[in-house]
Amino acid sequence: MSNQPSNTLGQASSAYLRSAMHQPIRWRQWGEEAFAAARRENKPILLDIGAVWCHWCHVMDRESYENPELAQIINQHFIAVKVDRDERPDVDSRYQAAVQAMTGQGGWPLTAFLTPDGKPFYGGTYFPPDERLGRPGFKRVLLAISEAYRTRGGEIEQQADMVVNALGEAESFAGGRAAVPPDVVQTIIDSALKLFDRDHGGFGAAPKFPHPAAMDLILHQYARTGDARLREVIVTTLEHMARGGVYDQLGGGFHRYSVDERWVVPHFEKMSYDNSELLKNYLHAYQATGNGFFAAVAKDIVRWMDAWLSDRAQGGFYASQDADYSPDDDGDYFTWTLEEARAALNHDELQVAQLHYQIDEAGEMHHNPAKNVLHARASAQEIAARLGMAAEGAGELLQSARAKLYAARLQRPTPLVDKTVYAGWNGLCVSAYLEAARVLGLDAARQFALRSLDRVLSQAWREDGRLKHVVAYPETGATQVEVPGMLDDYAFTVLACLDAYEATADLSYFQFARRIADSMIRRFCDQGSGGFLDTEPGQGALGALSSRRKPFQDSPTLAGNSAAAIALLRLHAYTHHPGYRDAAQATLELFAGTVGQYGIFAASYGIACVWLLQGCTQVVVAGNDQRADQLYAAAVAPFALNKAVLRARDSQVAAQYLPPGLAETVPNLPGVRDGRGVAVLCSNFTCHPPVNDPDQLAAVLRDAMLAKAA
Repeated sequence: MSNQPSNTLGQASSAYLRSAMHQPIRWRQWGEEAFAAARRENKPILLDIGAVWCHWCHVMDRESYENPELAQIINQHFIAVKVDRDERPDVDSRYQAAVQAMTGQGGWPLTAFLTPDGKPFYGGTYFPPDERLGRPGFKRVLLAISEAYRTRGGEIEQQADMVVNALGEAESFAGGRAAVPPDVVQTIIDSALKLFDRDHGGFGAAPKFPHPAAMDLILHQYARTGDARLREVIVTTLEHMARGGVYDQLGGGFHRYSVDERWVVPHFEKMSYDNSELLKNYLHAYQATGNGFFAAVAKDIVRWMDAWLSDRAQGGFYASQDADYSPDDDGDYFTWTLEEARAALNHDELQVAQLHYQIDEAGEMHHNPAKNVLHARASAQEIAARLGMAAEGAGELLQSARAKLYAARLQRPTPLVDKTVYAGWNGLCVSAYLEAARVLGLDAARQFALRSLDRVLSQAWREDGRLKHVVAYPETGATQVEVPGMLDDYAFTVLACLDAYEATADLSYFQFARRIADSMIRRFCDQGSGGFLDTEPGQGALGALSSRRKPFQDSPTLAGNSAAAIALLRLHAYTHHPGYRDAAQATLELFAGTVGQYGIFAASYGIACVWLLQGCTQVVVAGNDQRADQLYAAAVAPFALNKAVLRARDSQVAAQYLPPGLAETVPNLPGVRDGRGVAVLCSNFTCHPPVNDPDQLAAVLRDAMLAKAA
């Protein structure tokens, strides 16, 4: 076979697409050229959607797409199109829904067969080259699809039309509009409680995914009520996750999910958005419970993100780290045989590491039974008792062993980090880092978050009022494509700008939040029936992109409509502009009649309803003295989803630091201009008298939060 690429993917900017440029298949990128070729040659489209971090995508690439016989069949009978799901979530979401509707399953790689105009008529996920694992062989599938399209093209067109029409109806939420139920938050929490695994934490059975939005909603309710059942959910889940193999015990950071109910064996890819949202969970759990373990985990997540997902030179957060370093690998970078551990550690360190991480002759990995997934099974105190040593000594040995194992791991071939910078995911990471800075006093995290947001705003926000989805690709020499921003990009960036404003009192961040939110309403809001579309109408309506979607389900990030509603309600609290609240309320009312069907997957909707139904508590702390620091600490300490704390470091609060709603009131209150540290609490658009005693502020804040709970 020639070493020259047989397709044009070498010109792509996406790391996933570029990884296939050597394959013998004549891959095309998503675009008009591919669809024109399918129409011209009257061939069905083979659509592969995957990601650079996806293990089974690599397996299918190696087994099928690098197979010369299968490549010949594909090139002869199909127009082959490859899509990076991170670069084009709009394409992925529609074809995922189609394949799930047809087969009952989805995921990556997504393998879909389309008519020349892009309508799906058959699909699946991973297909092995020959029959195995209860799945049909890809060769047989390809030949059968090709024959069916040639001989029964009319039937296939009809079937494809039915699929597309069904998708359109499913996404319309027609007839679901209703008033937002006052008990909706409790209803969603009750659905989570029914799924709670008391033994291992988390919700449901294997495979087990984190549910960060649901956890935040539960944390909010626990902070308000002190309900012991909710504390059990929080502590059991977050402790088991952090001590399991789904958490990288050496490097820090969470893998995407666990294949078992005990959180031991993960899928090893690490995503920026999983870690940003779980970072918030652990910060909020520390606030709500005072448990220092949760603060330590939060700091460790930041450590990993600093080291692996951060562009330290320019600012910005990278997208992900791959699960594998080669097609033959399955988490080998992260797992250990007993012999590998023995080679890295001395005798005493090995003894302690074996007991703590459960490193045995037989491990948990099916492809290599000697490989162990490190997970914390015994504490330093338990190990010390078993080995007859002091707990302090066991702790020191464990710390030394961890450092040596990590150093040894760094010498292994390393899974790829996708250095693409996405606007929406950066918004999530910026918000998480600013939260870490507030709660744990991590000034370096604050500075990096602001530098990252500045990069997004300078490189992704355009003069015509549009936001780009991709802020920057890795340096490849390829022509960089511009992908239009989607609803998530706008909503998450608005939230990050509001968080940055609260962290700095720099009104330019607030003004950016308003401009981006106004553009989001103008471009995505369905003014007729309410809610937000995921893409701007008229932006490249190829294939299934012509269908309208209003994302409502968390999967796994906050749903776009919920995030948009939260952003608008936060803006309304600062501006008193009724248009923001009206758009948010219309959005939440659109889904109110169907929210009960989604249960835990509507948790972000519940968070938006907290802002709608419980209002907002705002604390403005002014001053640069020790008293101001104490007031700020008192304001930050308790957790509530709908609390905002603004630090204005001037000794006096001036109107130019404040958005319209606060500027009308706060600077004119008696005692605000006396030059000392002072705090003003505003609740439900009413500001209380200034407070300069931290204990008094804590009491007033507690009363305000309890009043909202009543």
